[in-house]
Formats: sequence, C-alpha cells, structure tokens
Amino acid sequence: MSPDIDLTAPASGARTALRRLLDLDSRLFEFVAERSWPGAEPVLPRLSRSANHGILWCAAAAAIAASRTPRARRAAARGLVSLSLASLTINTLGKRSVRRSRPELDTVPNVRRLKRQPVTTSFPSGHAASAAAFATGVALESRAWGAAVAPVAASVALSRVYTGVHFPSDVLAGAALGAGVAFAVRGVVPTRAQLVPPAHPRAEVPALPEGKGLVLVVNNEARTADRARTLANALPEAEVVECAPGDLPAELEKAAGRARVLGVCGGDGTVNTAAEVALRHGLPLAVLPGGTLNHFAHDLGVEDVRDLSRALENGDGVRVDVARFRSGSKQGIFLNTFSLGVYPELVRERELWEGRIGSWPAGVVAALKVLRADRHPLQAEFQGRPRPLWLLFAGNGTYHRMGLAPGRRLDLADGVLDVRVVHGGRKPALRLLSAALAGPLTRSPAHAAVQVHRLRLTGLSPGTLLAYDGEVMEGEDEVRLEKLPEALTVYRPLSDGR
Repeated sequence: MSPDIDLTAPASGARTALRRLLDLDSRLFEFVAERSWPGAEPVLPRLSRSANHGILWCAAAAAIAASRTPRARRAAARGLVSLSLASLTINTLGKRSVRRSRPELDTVPNVRRLKRQPVTTSFPSGHAASAAAFATGVALESRAWGAAVAPVAASVALSRVYTGVHFPSDVLAGAALGAGVAFAVRGVVPTRAQLVPPAHPRAEVPALPEGKGLVLVVNNEARTADRARTLANALPEAEVVECAPGDLPAELEKAAGRARVLGVCGGDGTVNTAAEVALRHGLPLAVLPGGTLNHFAHDLGVEDVRDLSRALENGDGVRVDVARFRSGSKQGIFLNTFSLGVYPELVRERELWEGRIGSWPAGVVAALKVLRADRHPLQAEFQGRPRPLWLLFAGNGTYHRMGLAPGRRLDLADGVLDVRVVHGGRKPALRLLSAALAGPLTRSPAHAAVQVHRLRLTGLSPGTLLAYDGEVMEGEDEVRLEKLPEALTVYRPLSDGR
C-alpha cells in the first residue's frame, strides 16, 4: 500500500527518508489490520464514533464537573478549551497543509469499519488531536482526573487506526498537536498549580499524624457532612464536632480549650468566626472549605480534604495577614473583604430570597432590586475629602482581577489593604458596570483604586450597612480599617500533591 501525500521534499535524500517513513507507516497499518484484537471489535468502533464532534469529551467534562470540586471544574473547563482550539487548528491549518489520502480498507475486516467513512484528508488525525488536547488539558489542572481520562483518550486514538481511517503517523501527529495546544493554553492561562501562593512566611506548626490533636468544628448548615466524614476517614485521630450555626462561637471556644490545632469546616463567615477564636487563644488554624463561597481556603491553596490532611500530617503552615475594622463600639476582623454601600445591601437582600429560590437566583433578584431602587449614594470622608460613594471595597491583600469582581490573591501576607471605590453619581448601575469593566488600577470619575495599610472613613450615617466576609452588620458614623501583618498561623500544603 502506497499512500498519496502531497509533500515537496527539498532534496533527494530527504525524499528517500520520507518514502521510507511512509512505507513503515503503511506496514504498521497493515500489521494492526491483520492482527486479531480480542474484545476490541465491540468497543473501539463505538468509541471512535462517540468521539465525533467532541460529544464524548463534552460528556466527560460534564461528568468531571459534576464532582463539584473547584479543581474538577477547572480541569473540565481547561480540557474543553484545549479541545476546541486543537479542533480549530486541525480543521483550518492541519488538514489543508498536508493532502494525504485515507488508507485503503482492503486489509481491514468489515466488522471494524465505520458505517460512515470520513471524507476529509487523513493527516493529521482530528480525533487524536481532540483526545490528546482534552486529556492533557485535564491532567495539567488535575493529575487524578487526567489519569482517569488518559486511557479513554489513548483508546480513541488507537481506534482510528483500528477502524482503518488513519495511518499511525496521522494519529501520532494529531496527538502531538493536541498536547501542544493544551500546553499553549497553559502558557496563556496558567493553571492553579502554577499560581501557588508563596510559601512564606513559614510557620512552625505541629505535625499531626492521623490528625491527633486536631479538633474540627463543622457548621452543619453548610454542605459539610461528606467532607467532615472524609476527613475523619483520612485523619482518624481527629475529633469532629458538628453544630448548628447559632452554636458555632460557643463550640469553637470549647474546642480551643482542648485542641492542639483548631479546625473549622464551613464557608467564609464560619472561617472568620474560627479565626477570631484562634487569634484569641494563640492556636494555629486548619481550614476545610465547606460553604457556598470559600475564598480564603482556596486562596490559601486548600481545596479539599486531601490538601488539608497532607498539610496536617507534614506540619506545613504559614503566617497570613488579618485585617481589623472598628465602627464606634463595634469591631471585628476580616480575612477576605470588607465593604459598604451597595454590596452590603445586596447581601442582605439576597439572604431574604436565598431560602426560597436558591443562592444564584437570589443573587440576581437582589442585584436587580438594589440597583433599580431610588437611592442616594453614601456620604463619607475618604482620603481627607468628603465624597459621595456607591461602593467601597477593601480586600485583605491584593486581589488580582479585572474591575470590581473579586478574583484571587497570590500573597496572603503582603501587608496591604486593596481598596476600590465607586464614586457617587446619578446612575449607580452604570457606574458600577463602568468600574467593573475598567480594570483593577484605573483612575476615572467613576472608579478609584489605592493600596494602603490603614483607612479611616468618617461622616457616615448611623445604621449604614457594613459587610465583612459575607456577614452584614450596622455601623456607626466612623469606620477604621487596619492590617494585622502575619497575625494568623494556618495550615496549607507546601508541596504539590495533585
């Protein structure tokens, strides 16, 4: 069998080498066609057809994302993006650059052949490129999911030779191109593992083999039951205490009295309460994310039980900043964000709807109600000047993001408050949208951003709503914010175990 291929070699020596490679390619194809493959006939042709138009990989991405862990969702998304770009590259450049005919099917048994034969050129294999791009993209974000997907991807690539629609070199070239695209995507959009928070300042924390000395308090209102049980299996010597949200402060105080390490499982509000107790008792804190939003745990690099148990057993810990706020006689801390203006009103409105229609729909309804309401901006003295404000946001550390929507912090001990302000005006919704699209350090009539160590706001109306780590309270006429550098010791994995 001598496949046609439209290539112009620069010299006779190169032509000879190319011809030998093509002959070897044909012999390998015939070798596969002539061999009996027990168990492959009912599987590989169906698998090959299921990968048409990326259907198999879309289903795989949905299954991965259904595990509902941040790492799995990122892996599924990265796999689909890599697949899409690989498919686009193959169809626009690959197939048109090399005009190679499909293999002749004389030696391929009828039972293996596809019902509908491809009509495009043979080199490179689009199916192999898509399979390799998806599997590589998934693996770059999650090794465990990558290991699960890799055998399926390899089987799809093999099926293209087995069914007689590609030469082996078509498949190898397609797979190499697909994997290359996945790495190119990583170069543009780094994986979470590439954006690891700095492992400084290191903290001396006790290693807890099998969790002995850890008392983990679980907010049982959050979706934490499965994670708490998984942690108990991973660290059988740990003590797990489940409690209702109203009992959380008291249970944390009790746990701090007998714990070597204080642990908490819940969302950002729960972690905030635990951090206050840990600071007061001088204990290291172990955080297991278990709420709707888990910004602090994820920025810390703890996404699941595996991350936390590895850090506890190895004795890996760091010191992180805490921010403190005072408003008259009221005070507290925040690990993530503090805000006043439109956002606290949105949080309170969302809580009214959340129990009836769910979290995300409640957020949409709250935003519509708050932004459409007839209101006046806050009046406050900011940086020595009285200003009308629609929103003030202060982050505990620098947020890397576009516009106003909180993104990710790469350094939890940078010593600064990341302050973003939306100035008052006639149309709050338009100004908020303008600020969200403007970029993180834009100075404009609508938006300003500064990084400071402390902040003082005066001239607020008593009863102004304040939000901190998702909790809402009423403030007084003055608000002071300050950083407490490296005040809290927390466990986090310092080596990549993904």
